[in-house]
Amino acid sequence: MKIRLRPSTLSSLRTPRASQSPLLRCLSTTPPRSSNSEPKPATNNSRWLSETKARVGKCIIFGMNQQQTRKASEVCKILAEEWRDLVAGREGFLVSPKRAGLVRQGVVWGEMDSMGHVNNVMYVRYAESARVNWANNYAVHVDPGHKREWSELATPRGVGMILKSIGVEYKFPMTYPDHISVFHKLRSLPSSDSSSFILDVLILSELQQRPAARCVEDIVVYDYKAGKKVNIQPFMMRAFEQTWKEQEEERRRVEERIEEVERAVGELERETWNKEGAMEDMGSGT
Repeated sequence: MKIRLRPSTLSSLRTPRASQSPLLRCLSTTPPRSSNSEPKPATNNSRWLSETKARVGKCIIFGMNQQQTRKASEVCKILAEEWRDLVAGREGFLVSPKRAGLVRQGVVWGEMDSMGHVNNVMYVRYAESARVNWANNYAVHVDPGHKREWSELATPRGVGMILKSIGVEYKFPMTYPDHISVFHKLRSLPSSDSSSFILDVLILSELQQRPAARCVEDIVVYDYKAGKKVNIQPFMMRAFEQTWKEQEEERRRVEERIEEVERAVGELERETWNKEGAMEDMGSGT
């Protein structure tokens, strides 16, 4: 089976580890699954990426021929270059540089507290900074015809966005040194007669390549001059409709990509260790 490769859309966001050998990138300390059953769907598995790398690593341990090695390298290349797509895009988050809120933002030592991990308050600040950039991305890349209106959403000069509430779910204690990438998405397509909308936020640890925290933001559209809530503006609704469409398309595209990877890894497993008489390749002693 030949897995299809596509040019990486995130070459500018590639982590330093992505430059390593593709086969070395597959090795992981996460214990590989020993079940002989077909892989389960990865939709709700936050550790899918590390588990997939561990599965390929196990195949390497049992030895590969030239064709299998090439296939494993192709899988590892995808995992190295497209990991943000695979982790965030499968939920509908748009991770391109023109959509991301924060990309590889450095975690500062002073952001940790006396417990030795990044203080809980910092995640709210990460989400806040990324939300402002999320709106600015509309002004610059998505809807430049309304650049002024989008830019003013983060100011009290006219119609703006007010954070009504935010909830944070912490996934693991992130520490220095690390980098984060933060993405926003519409939880649902709001109606034109609504004065608020909900945003989901994903805060990724670049070091661990998995979510460090998730947030839910309730945003109210507010007219500062009139001093009251107002409906979502027409220019915002048009852009949100396009964004919602892109989110759904991205989710479907990444789901298909994950299925490609799952099929390729499944074939490698059946050709290497998941077969009768399979033995680990311990190397030659001569």
